[in-house]
Amino acid sequence: QAQPVESGGGLVQPGGSLRLSCAASGSIFSSVVMGWFRQAPGKQRELVASITSVGVTNYADSVKGRFTISRVNAKNTVYLQMNSLKPEDTAIYYCRAGSTSWGQGTQVTVSS
Repeated sequence: QAQPVESGGGLVQPGGSLRLSCAASGSIFSSVVMGWFRQAPGKQRELVASITSVGVTNYADSVKGRFTISRVNAKNTVYLQMNSLKPEDTAIYYCRAGSTSWGQGTQVTVSS
């Protein structure tokens, strides 16, 4: 399975929004759990949100009510809609397909 490719990161002011996308090729995309993780400087990588093949979602407490994960299996793509962003959301965001296939990451910076 090819490496996922993230896009959509950038610089945003506190309270703003961003939508991340992750394109993952492979015939098994629709059958695997997709996840978004993030890693801030000096911190461990942490799970942000995940979504199963049938759309069951899971979120870190720190992003509940602000972030929404979704997937479109026909496009082999998973999204992370991030609203009400805070400076503490600043990190490199990674997409993972299944349990072992990681993307290169996309930087999200929340700053005024």
